[in-house]
Amino acid sequence: MENLTQNDEFVVQESSAPSKMQRRSFLKYAGAGAAAAGMLVASACKKHHDDNNTVDVGSGDIGVLNYAYALEQLEAAFYTQVVATPYSGMSPAELTAFTEIRDHEVLHREFLKAALGVNAIPALGVNFGSINFADRASVLAAAKAFEDTGVSAYNGAGYIISNSTYLGLAGKIVSVEARHAAFIRDLINYNSFADSSVIVDSSTGLDTSRKPSQVLPIVAVYLTTNLTANQLP
Repeated sequence: MENLTQNDEFVVQESSAPSKMQRRSFLKYAGAGAAAAGMLVASACKKHHDDNNTVDVGSGDIGVLNYAYALEQLEAAFYTQVVATPYSGMSPAELTAFTEIRDHEVLHREFLKAALGVNAIPALGVNFGSINFADRASVLAAAKAFEDTGVSAYNGAGYIISNSTYLGLAGKIVSVEARHAAFIRDLINYNSFADSSVIVDSSTGLDTSRKPSQVLPIVAVYLTTNLTANQLP
């Protein structure tokens, strides 16, 4: 297995997205007016970390966007590694698909970072030592876990967002994450993209949702930074 470093950990790099989106571009794309733009600028710039390597996402809309930003940092780092060190037997079609997913996740990360501006949490430390990137089953299992968790995280945090512009953008991101989740599930087991075993409730037809307090323990195994959401419901 090829690791990111000898210690199986690294800090997410602030690399450029395939088409890097600055904060001004984000606001223009989102169609946000001066009031919405001012809300982020006027927000108190809180200290997000302490000397114990703990990062808290914050509260309100800022907290939700930072929460999403943290998850997108993790996914972008994972798929960057998948593409950099393809597993044994990865087909050209699979490599193309994973490259596209990587690009989506990097854009999501940069999109949210641009929206947050000075309120963004710092880059997180990531540890993928439990994933064998040379093994197809290990990579697909991890990808499935990341995507299913990501979709449930957006579903569970959306109600906290008060600004309709940010809520609409979160909906656009989670729909892409759900497409990723369906693709990964089909790679593992054909036609399992919407199975009712865990993800889709067969009695309601609704996807799973998780609160931040349920999501963070799941992703903690892949982080060297202690990530908290103590100010979110």
